[in-house]
Amino acid sequence: MAEAKEKTGKKTEEKPKKDQKLAGYAPRLKEKFKKEVIPVMMREFSFTNPLQVPRLEKIVVNMGLGEAIQNPKILEGAQNDLQVITGQKPLIRKAKKSIAGFKLRKGVTVGCKVTLRGDRMYEFFDRLISLVIPRIRDFRGLPPKSFDGQGNYTLGLEEQLVFPEVDYDKIDQVRGMDITIVTTARDNTQGLTLLKSFGFPFKAN
Repeated sequence: MAEAKEKTGKKTEEKPKKDQKLAGYAPRLKEKFKKEVIPVMMREFSFTNPLQVPRLEKIVVNMGLGEAIQNPKILEGAQNDLQVITGQKPLIRKAKKSIAGFKLRKGVTVGCKVTLRGDRMYEFFDRLISLVIPRIRDFRGLPPKSFDGQGNYTLGLEEQLVFPEVDYDKIDQVRGMDITIVTTARDNTQGLTLLKSFGFPFKAN
């Protein structure tokens, strides 16, 4: 009985979780926002409180898959690509209503998307600026007019191969995607200044 009590009384060592972050770790652009972007935005717009400064809220990566209506296997390939690119499982998007002209019925899968927040959002944004956009063929800068009027910016990529994580030999077909950067900016001017402060490569006027 004594041995049994000793065995049950011992504390087992907890194994670290796979997704557990290192103590003190913070994404590079998150630190840049605190140390560089906030002072720039406060000077530019005469903010008196750092909490007034616009910030990144989320990044949405969306793949439209009209072909999935005819070939459901296309959806699986798109999901795999998005998961490799973002490190997060995609959400399936279904048609909200039927459209006879497009042979589309309500509830049919039409795409998939991933919404990134927090540290994962900053890490993706860093890779987008540093690695992905420079790999775009004949790149000459992004158009600064692609804001929606509320400080949110959307860019389209023609192929997933611009992401270095994607293995050319493992994709079933080349497919594009839309990336929407959602900010808390009040207007396009604040949104443009915010993204420029991060080093977003806009086309010169």
